[in-house]
Amino acid sequence: MARTLRVAAIQLRSGPDAAANRAEAAPFIREAASAGARLVATPENTGRLDRDRPRLLDNLSKADLVAEERSWGRLAEEHGVWLLVGSVAIPAGPNKVYNRSLFFSPDGKRVATYDKIHMFDVDLGAGETYRESAGVEAGRQAVLVEGPMGAKIGLTICYDLRFPHLYRQLARAGADIVAIPAAFTVPTGQAHWETLIRARAIETGCFVIAPAQGGIHADGRSTWGHSVIVGPWGDIVGKLDHDEPGLLVADLDLDKVADARAKVPAWMTDADFAAP
Repeated sequence: MARTLRVAAIQLRSGPDAAANRAEAAPFIREAASAGARLVATPENTGRLDRDRPRLLDNLSKADLVAEERSWGRLAEEHGVWLLVGSVAIPAGPNKVYNRSLFFSPDGKRVATYDKIHMFDVDLGAGETYRESAGVEAGRQAVLVEGPMGAKIGLTICYDLRFPHLYRQLARAGADIVAIPAAFTVPTGQAHWETLIRARAIETGCFVIAPAQGGIHADGRSTWGHSVIVGPWGDIVGKLDHDEPGLLVADLDLDKVADARAKVPAWMTDADFAAP
């Protein structure tokens, strides 16, 4: 009998106000639960999306962060779902934050966190430059957590997508699913988003759930959207072909992970070779 897990990816257009962002996400969480989803994931920067670093830091009081986490936990408990909040900003010392995923069980308890490891430091041309490392402290620990139906879920965030060794390590540790909540830029999204996600799925034999930010945000930033769920053979299980807020629900046959890995077991080994 197939082990079928219904999951949901929520696409958002978050801004600097955490309460407003939560209010935007809540109806989608409710809708996903009503549709039978047991695992629900939101994008990177669900908590706050704000390029104004001083304003962002000013809004991160300890009391507010505690209340924010409790509110997300209550949503998970209210709807009886495993809830991955793609990321929130957490203070990490003077003038820096962690870009941190929060994972809640259906009883509302936080069961795992993940701090984004790879920083988005790029020059895309036409004056579009990002230096995430200037305001974000990089994480140092890969995270694998058990979720619904005993599925092992690897937690990653956005720019991590470009570093396949992280996903190979998660697969070797037993991941069935990898989450990639993101806020991709429009130029990189158009060129690389779906291709990279399918590549990570194929290389590891994992399902990939990639909920995204989309559209023009309050701080002027534009993100690609096009949330997608991909199977372990690289097949598109479901996707949103737009950048508007929305919900994507799909059924994952978890037995397909073992099937894909048995056919092409490249995820298990790397050949030793001399550097050029």
